[in-house]
Amino acid sequence: MNEFIFQRRTPVEIDRLIAERIRRIRRRRKISQQRLSEKSGVSLGSLKRFERSGEISLISLTKIAAALEIEGELERLFEEVPFQSIEEIVNEENQKA
Repeated sequence: MNEFIFQRRTPVEIDRLIAERIRRIRRRRKISQQRLSEKSGVSLGSLKRFERSGEISLISLTKIAAALEIEGELERLFEEVPFQSIEEIVNEENQKA
């Protein structure tokens, strides 16, 4: 029998993972931090901090994604979250009414 161990990531780990993904996209497109800062309107210091630590405001992350032309990824975030219970289904149906 296969046993899978699911490890939950901390919020800090998730933030750093997102920052690493953004950094890889920036680098593969050969965009400097300076150029991305200018293109996105996010300060160079904020961009550097984000790539180093994962810390950034949501609006700045959205600006960076738009500058990299990947804002659709953010738009799809939480788009199809499965229901956890029958109660959630009922609650959603009640909101529609």
